[in-house]
Amino acid sequence: MKLFNYLKGDKVMWAIMFLFSLLSVLVVYSAVVTLAHKFKQGHTEYYLFKHLVIVTLGFLLAYLFHKLKYTLFSKVSQIGIVVSIPLLLYTLLKGVSAGEASRWLEIPGLGLTFQTSDIAKLMLIIYVARILTVKADQLKEFKAVLKHLILPVGLVCLLILPANFSTAALLFINCIVLMFFGGIQLKILLKLLGLFLVFAVLLFSWIWLAPDTIPGGRGVTWKSRIESFSNGDAKSNYQSEQAKIAIATGGLIGKGPGNSTQRAFLPQASSDFIYAIIIEEYGLLVGFSILFLYMILFYRGVKILRDNGKPFGGLLAIGLSFSLVFQALVNMAVAVNLFPVTGQPLPLISMGGTSIWFTMIALGIIISASKSIEDKTEENLEAA
Repeated sequence: MKLFNYLKGDKVMWAIMFLFSLLSVLVVYSAVVTLAHKFKQGHTEYYLFKHLVIVTLGFLLAYLFHKLKYTLFSKVSQIGIVVSIPLLLYTLLKGVSAGEASRWLEIPGLGLTFQTSDIAKLMLIIYVARILTVKADQLKEFKAVLKHLILPVGLVCLLILPANFSTAALLFINCIVLMFFGGIQLKILLKLLGLFLVFAVLLFSWIWLAPDTIPGGRGVTWKSRIESFSNGDAKSNYQSEQAKIAIATGGLIGKGPGNSTQRAFLPQASSDFIYAIIIEEYGLLVGFSILFLYMILFYRGVKILRDNGKPFGGLLAIGLSFSLVFQALVNMAVAVNLFPVTGQPLPLISMGGTSIWFTMIALGIIISASKSIEDKTEENLEAA
């Protein structure tokens, strides 16, 4: 395709972005039927047009960011991590409430909302990649790792935690994995995981024994989700039950585009449970193909880490690619009832606004890092 002549960097990633975006438009258009009847008098075209605009702008953002030198993001992350902290605080205090949690801030004049955790997550991963690069010699002691890495990581995750437990947990795990790839000693990582487990046990005990004392009423919500998942009965686990019906009735080849039945029963058919709708309409073969493409996306990140001559570019690629793929795996696990409901969208596919943009920006940054490998190859060819 001539289009790819204008796109530098990893062509496989560009192709996966295009395929997922195309599938997203098709499935979202089908999944929003109930939503359209509820809010737009049945006009699904409204959501189709809105989603097309968001996806198109997302591609534009990916293109713009992939044109930038990836080393620029090292400097940006230093400012971004400082800005993210008061932004997360403001969101907790003044954010738009939804699902009993303040997660969003409104963009004045545009009628759009965005999750400040998306900005914080992006900045934190880049910042961790930077610290692992510039302070590599200092990060051989446990105290140094606590000071330079765990302090900012813990602070950001704790600020995200009250409004979005799953995002905070995934982000912390993501940073630990990035530290592993960044060469932090295994004994230090095991100590950090031990501290994380102690914190998790204490938090779980607090949720289970005194959920009412947790600010914002989030403890009650978390306990309810855990109980619903563990009980496994259809009444208390309604969304997962409907998702399993969608997957079971889809079979290998699906019912066909636009023929989903469960979209009328799943409250989050176009976002959190879109993977179940995909399997219902397109079948298990497409469902496994999506999983395979996410694995390829992660492999391309590993390849950039392996081939990039400069540590920051490789760590940037592996950190961001793992974040996207890990989130996708969690979303799929929720759809097949392996995990409790988390509220994590399926990256590049679920309907959303700024979440799609931040995903596209992350991919643009990864592709920017891959360009350095491409440029190095061209230099070697010219020298030969």
